[in-house]
Amino acid sequence: MTPEKLQTPPKLKNGTLRIVPLGGLGEIGRNMTVFELNGKLLIVDCGVLFPEEEQPGVDLILPDFSYIEDRLEDVVGLVLTHGHEDHIGAVPYLLRRKEDIPIIGSKLTLALVEAKLAEHRLNAYTLTVKEGDVERLGQFECEFVAVNHSIPDSLAVFIRTEAGSVLHTGDFKMDQLPLDGRITDLRHFAKLGEEGVDIYLSDSTNAHIPGFTTPEKEIGPTIDQVISKAQRRVIVASFASHIHRVQQVLHAAAAHGRKVAFVGRSMVRNMSIAKQLGYLDIPENILIDLKKVDSLPDHKVVLMSTGSQGEPMAALSRMANGDHQIQVGQGDTVILASSLIPGNETGVYRVINGLMKLGADVVHKDNAKVHVSGHASAGELLYSYNILSPRNAMPVHGEHRHLIANGKLAEATGVDPERVLLCEDGSVVDMRDGLARVVGQIEAGYVYVDGSSVGEITDSELKDRRVLGEEGFISVVTVVNRQTGTIISGPDIHARGVAEEDEVFKNVKPKIAKALTEAIQDNKEHTTHQLQQIVRRTIGSWVNRKLRRKPMIVPVVVET
Repeated sequence: MTPEKLQTPPKLKNGTLRIVPLGGLGEIGRNMTVFELNGKLLIVDCGVLFPEEEQPGVDLILPDFSYIEDRLEDVVGLVLTHGHEDHIGAVPYLLRRKEDIPIIGSKLTLALVEAKLAEHRLNAYTLTVKEGDVERLGQFECEFVAVNHSIPDSLAVFIRTEAGSVLHTGDFKMDQLPLDGRITDLRHFAKLGEEGVDIYLSDSTNAHIPGFTTPEKEIGPTIDQVISKAQRRVIVASFASHIHRVQQVLHAAAAHGRKVAFVGRSMVRNMSIAKQLGYLDIPENILIDLKKVDSLPDHKVVLMSTGSQGEPMAALSRMANGDHQIQVGQGDTVILASSLIPGNETGVYRVINGLMKLGADVVHKDNAKVHVSGHASAGELLYSYNILSPRNAMPVHGEHRHLIANGKLAEATGVDPERVLLCEDGSVVDMRDGLARVVGQIEAGYVYVDGSSVGEITDSELKDRRVLGEEGFISVVTVVNRQTGTIISGPDIHARGVAEEDEVFKNVKPKIAKALTEAIQDNKEHTTHQLQQIVRRTIGSWVNRKLRRKPMIVPVVVET
């Protein structure tokens, strides 16, 4: 069942639970879902999406808070399932609007959020929960369930309401040999299944992949082997929050007599938090400050870095470009120990090529088993559906192909196809008496963070940036006398990024002058804007025909 485009949802009746995803459906990131019942709102997750190449200059992409902007007083809590950026990164931007929204999450999740809030100079009311805890948040009773993911302390949340019950998994998998010994609690899942799950919001990221996700423990030997054979420095790039992967690197480095330095502000911050809270076991005397790395022989060094997704400003990308204090050279080994997020392929392979050009041996997922996913594959999802037997299924967290694959798994386990809701950002789902249906659609677009500005950059302006980057820029300045209908000065043409000298435009200048003169003499009522449009059309058609380009054209007509 799919949502209708922009159908206005009906007024919500008392006793009906409304579910509105503001992000995370049709994309990997921006995860945020709003639950509404009897005038009160509960939010699960509030994450960011990282920009792609066609969004130049954008730092982050936020969910659109417009739907709840005028109702923040009604928010009874923000539940965070785990500490990844695509689930917590937008929290500071939400709290800028109302700082005292209660935030509920596990110990590690809240520690990561609080560090982020401190950077934004925000204080928050937080409530620490753990698996098995039950908290009443207004109209919603929330029970928390341990789930395994690629970051410790992840939680699913079971929400009981008078309209029915909801199980939201957050991100999860069913690793049976987790590094921290904390498995997804299937006994708890089974207990909830016996009680009755009316709607199941399940992680869809790996729904299209058959079987079961590889255990994390299988990665350790590969990392150990690569480090043992490396002749010079080893640089390992991973997510700054992947504590399990960092733990494996620390153990391997210690086993081969190497020191480890953390590279990247977020890596240093997150690992410091993980150590303080007991989630990271750091062997004695293994850490070294980055400033002291040069004092050690190359074969005694491991650098644990950010930048596994090819982010332009992250440490690894800057190393590949040669503008980082760590200079990668012949014989160095670089391990990209992370998955490849859809949309980041170009950036990642650009970094790989840059590192190899500098002489490094690059080990990545295509040539070695150096990373496993943090998400449940189809076999695990089938298992969860059979344990829970939900009345309704609403796949979340994934691109459309992932959501569709997850929906098919739900149907295969006996969920009525009419009760499988394939939604998108902004879909409005109402549930009453345990039955859910799509009732409408709201706007839930992208909100761009560009430097200090939030929400001021539009899609139209991004298009202009792409044109500037790809096609270049031409300005045309002309001074005219409207009374005499003559050109006093110009047209003066200046081009940037068009790969042509200004001299090439000498043939079009008479055409512009003629078009302007005729326009003024034929109709002295032309506005300045209309005259500028005449200039734009004249030079635009000439450039398109002669140079085969479509640059941004800025015409300026000055009247005397």
